[in-house]
Amino acid sequence: MPTLTLKLKEKVLGDYQLQEKSTLAIGRGPKNDIVISEPSVSVRHAKIDSVGDRFVLIDLQSKNGTFANENMVASHWLKHGDAISIGNHQLVYIQYGAEQVVDDDLDKLDTTVMLDTSLHRNMMIKSNPTKSINVVRFWEKGSDRKAGRWQTPAPMPVPTLDDTQAKGFITYLSGGFGSVKLKRKISTIGKHPSSDVVVKGFFVGQTAITITQHSEGFYMTHINGLAKPKLNGLTAKQPTMIDDLSIIKIGSARLQFSLEDPKEREEREEHEEREEREEHEEREEREEREELD
Repeated sequence: MPTLTLKLKEKVLGDYQLQEKSTLAIGRGPKNDIVISEPSVSVRHAKIDSVGDRFVLIDLQSKNGTFANENMVASHWLKHGDAISIGNHQLVYIQYGAEQVVDDDLDKLDTTVMLDTSLHRNMMIKSNPTKSINVVRFWEKGSDRKAGRWQTPAPMPVPTLDDTQAKGFITYLSGGFGSVKLKRKISTIGKHPSSDVVVKGFFVGQTAITITQHSEGFYMTHINGLAKPKLNGLTAKQPTMIDDLSIIKIGSARLQFSLEDPKEREEREEHEEREEREEHEEREEREEREELD
């Protein structure tokens, strides 16, 4: 299994093994799996989730940000050799003997970072002086100098699924109308207008949930926001595989996930019911004729 090596400058502080179907918490608080005792590190700073056979780094809305390979990220699919910077510490992701991913289909599932105040930027520069130049450049690239306001960077494009791959559908049962076809390998649910499925709720995150397609099926992962999603009535704290016709509850929305177009499913079921009814009527007529004979 992959390991994380915790370092402060060049001093190795420990090694941590990642496990499938588990979550590894990182932060200043003593209940974390990796405790980084540094004032600039949030109590619950970041986590690493197992999703299928891969691992994703997720920032937990930390005050000073999480960096992957010197780029600030909200979430990042880990690859061999990645360097995670939290405060002045660094975690190196090592995956010996594993087949390395050569494409970035699932890289940076949510790269939007809100640096909307000078105080936030100053805190990041103060807490992480070695990364300050990256923070400043990141802000300058997305800023409108004439207006003097921060502009949210455009989200990274996520590859779409071709016609040979299975596609999922999300149908609003409440909190919205209609159905949404999931055309990308990573689809998002949240209150940000750019989300594939937009839901409302004060505690719902901008990107509250991602639905990711893997070879074995679809996985749902909670990304951010105080509102925790429920899958079939149970709170989904870790990446969870979604079955056909599962119910997702987040904020004011109640959603149904399906592997078949809801309209096509409804038409097929109506056709099957009609055939079954006609077959039943024919059988009754045949039995009546046989009795008369």
